[in-house]
Amino acid sequence: MTTPDHQSPAPQPPASTARDLIYRSPLALVAGVLLLVLVGWLGIDALIGGHGRTPWFALAGLILLVPLVTAFTLRPAVFSGEDRLRVRNPFRSVSLPWGEVASVRSGYTNEVVANSGTKYQLWAIPVSLRDRKKAARRQSKADRPGRSGGFGLFGGLGAGDHDGPTRAESDRIVDDLRTTMERRGKARSAQGEVTVRWAYEVIAPTIAGAVLLLVLLATG
Repeated sequence: MTTPDHQSPAPQPPASTARDLIYRSPLALVAGVLLLVLVGWLGIDALIGGHGRTPWFALAGLILLVPLVTAFTLRPAVFSGEDRLRVRNPFRSVSLPWGEVASVRSGYTNEVVANSGTKYQLWAIPVSLRDRKKAARRQSKADRPGRSGGFGLFGGLGAGDHDGPTRAESDRIVDDLRTTMERRGKARSAQGEVTVRWAYEVIAPTIAGAVLLLVLLATG
């Protein structure tokens, strides 16, 4: 996360495969929708009411910005299934059978490492240092001798009434992915090759918009 008042990624109901867990960033989704509305409003207004070369610049800006905003906010997702981990990042999608996953690591970024040593960043599960500090403070309070939990704000158990250490949400998700990797890594159906597909549906319009914008600037 990049803002203080963020929301942590959370598993969502799978879209196609019943066994898959889908992890996305709610904050990125909200920000993406708002940015697309803003870009669309300004761009269409310039297209309709602009004069001279303004509509052309607005068209180039729309072709360039809409795919970029979509790629970095709405597109990223992580799909955790029984046989493979699928990572959808801004410009490419990676499918890794669990047998080909060497580790899932969490540092300043979350990433999955294939057996070949290639690293793939998990854009949909950003690290929040603020979340980690808050979790560490909660854990410190829970570890104090004689501290009782009580009930939390929404009626749940307090910090002293849970099992295991307090963890930031993104770290818990990485822990879950590691558990699945260890459980399914040797399964016969979880073997295969790592496949990578570039998101040409994002790359092509972005390049087209950038070229059009450069042509307009060069001929202005």
